[in-house]
Amino acid sequence: MIRYSRLRTFAAGLSMMISGVFLTATATADVYWDQKTSLFELLPIENDDIVFLGNSITDGGEFNELFGMNNIKNRGIRSDVIPGVEKRLPQVTSGHPKKIFLLIGINDVSHGLSVDQLAARYRSLVAKIKEQSPDTELFIQSVMPINNSITKYKSLIGKEKTIRQFNERIKAIAESAGATYVDLWPALADGKGNLKKAYTNDGLHLTGAGYKAWRDAIRELVVSE
Repeated sequence: MIRYSRLRTFAAGLSMMISGVFLTATATADVYWDQKTSLFELLPIENDDIVFLGNSITDGGEFNELFGMNNIKNRGIRSDVIPGVEKRLPQVTSGHPKKIFLLIGINDVSHGLSVDQLAARYRSLVAKIKEQSPDTELFIQSVMPINNSITKYKSLIGKEKTIRQFNERIKAIAESAGATYVDLWPALADGKGNLKKAYTNDGLHLTGAGYKAWRDAIRELVVSE
């Protein structure tokens, strides 16, 4: 009886510890989201701007330097998801930018959503962009490949099929909305469909070489009038 009680106490403590770690990570993401959106509120988008919109992969890019263009604005936020982008969308669309390069969805995949649920979220976001800024040229980029041989993200293990199926739906959403779909896999994936090891050190995020490959893949779309 004492042993059972101890085991139950240990299990309860372990559960609380895991929950605490999850809640701390979520709270940290929310704090960062609030910090970034409060900053973006002070930095209005203008109609000649080119906006990169997304999560941590976008957040980590120095795009105005990569492209040598001062009118590129980075509106990526670490850990963001599709509903998070939709919530802060007016900060971008109110300025009616020239172009938007959208890259979002991998964090939603990691949350265990079905392809139908992912597509429904994405369709809603794209509809809002087109409704709020109809003259903006929208470039919808595929969710990038991952590499689970070196990943630090257990929530993405086994998600390769989901990502591929989600990208098929994203492409269809882009086409139906009159947006340009940009498949990044030819530039970033190896022969097995994994993110090239030369482009990542954690299986998800890009190194400098990865950002350079991404830049080269979309350069003409960014710089063209």
